[in-house]
Amino acid sequence: METAYQNEKIPNRWLVVAGSLLMQLSLGAIYTWSLFNRPLVEAHGWTPGDTVFTFSITLAFFSVAVIFAGRIQDKIGPKKVAIVGGLLTGLGVALASFATNVYFLYLTYGVIAGIGIGAAYVTPLATCVKWFPEKRGLITGLILAALGVGGMVFKPIILIFITKFGVSQSFLYLGCIYGVLIVAGAMLLAVPPKGYRPPGWTPPVSQAGAAPAGSRRFSTGQAMRTPQFYMLVAWMFFGSAAALMIISVAANIGMTMIGLSLAAAGNAVVTIALFNACGRLGWGWISDRFGRKPSILANFIMLSLAMFYMALIPMTYAGFLVATCVVGFCFGGLAAMLPTLTAEWFGLANVGNNYGAVFIFYGIAALTAPRLSIAIGFESAFLVAGIACVIGAVIAIFARAPGVVKQPDTLGSEGLKPKVTGAS
Repeated sequence: METAYQNEKIPNRWLVVAGSLLMQLSLGAIYTWSLFNRPLVEAHGWTPGDTVFTFSITLAFFSVAVIFAGRIQDKIGPKKVAIVGGLLTGLGVALASFATNVYFLYLTYGVIAGIGIGAAYVTPLATCVKWFPEKRGLITGLILAALGVGGMVFKPIILIFITKFGVSQSFLYLGCIYGVLIVAGAMLLAVPPKGYRPPGWTPPVSQAGAAPAGSRRFSTGQAMRTPQFYMLVAWMFFGSAAALMIISVAANIGMTMIGLSLAAAGNAVVTIALFNACGRLGWGWISDRFGRKPSILANFIMLSLAMFYMALIPMTYAGFLVATCVVGFCFGGLAAMLPTLTAEWFGLANVGNNYGAVFIFYGIAALTAPRLSIAIGFESAFLVAGIACVIGAVIAIFARAPGVVKQPDTLGSEGLKPKVTGAS
């Protein structure tokens, strides 16, 4: 097995990482949407609720595309899926420059770009972990962090474009930039040959040998028959809804509640992006050190405090930026911890499908939360989100891992109904 691929020309695996980081930085620009809200309202006379809903549609189609793209890439390879994703992302954003009614904006930036972002997003992480079995935590953190940094990188570029060319023309230029960068990064993606092992690395016995009897191997149907699945769903929905409620209108919050200029309020985009990246790296280490359950609990407590502060206490500029730092940090932490917790609770064999079933509620949160913040007012929306985060914290207090599922020699499509125990 070790020599099966020795005569093949193996690409430098760090080039694969470089391409992945380039892709994720470009994809992370999705979280700068709040910079476009007011310029679009002023340019076209649309309502704030209409423009914010564009971001919701983008994330909803992003979450759906992740599920299908993950399955397709296993069949045709990540490079092809990533290239298509890059082309769709660039095309959707560029076509948004021709939007004269909000529904065309929904179709282009929302549907087309959303599908492209989801298709491109899923490929780098799945590819890089195969190249770095000995550094999965590090590589996963790097890739996830790059997505968070993307908003920080593109914020000044977007503001310059809007100031010099107007919001519509900005979409055209940004679409071209996103498309070129994502496709360029995708060209560096490659899967390792079968049986690949990094030089000098030997897999642990538990990975090299057969799975022990009674190990976790939940199908999606089995997982959905456990209360733990709905705990993950609640954490995904409540946490994402609270964070996206801020991220989607961060600049608007600063301008409306504090009276900041677009440039000053736009600094919230930078703080969210930076701490989103830190959260994706930091919470992984925190949860490894102190455990998943205490980390999830701490995450939701911090998120709830940030939401209650923004809802109940008159904000200063400094307080606004600190609150957005907390929101970004906690949002990044959920992105890092929930896939890991899904794998630990339900096993690695079906983690893609199982996490996909949980991740769909990210899309549902995206469809509901941003528009809710506009419809009922920022303070009321933040109060609702704070209460939801308290519920998420309470769920964490009582959370326990499900019991294992014993697999028969031949497991049918239904499998066995898992026996849920109080295992932790």
